[in-house]
Amino acid sequence: MRCAELLDCRSLEPGSVIDVETTSRHYRIECLGGNSIRISGHPQYCPTPVVAELEGSVTGEGTLEEGVIEPGMRLALLIAKHYPMTT
Repeated sequence: MRCAELLDCRSLEPGSVIDVETTSRHYRIECLGGNSIRISGHPQYCPTPVVAELEGSVTGEGTLEEGVIEPGMRLALLIAKHYPMTT
């Protein structure tokens, strides 16, 4: 199923799973509550599921839309509370 709208992960039940396709990767995101997630899909940063914080989506102008996943935008994550990552 494709989503044409934004998704606020903070409103999902813990244990909810989201599959996210970017132009170069496929990510699996499990919501843990709030903006805490478990993510996998990047060969270097998260080849197996790791705990992270979903910061939100970054617009083309660099503005952060907090806590949401929105088609056409980059995801901003904080992996293991130390490593910022943008898809």
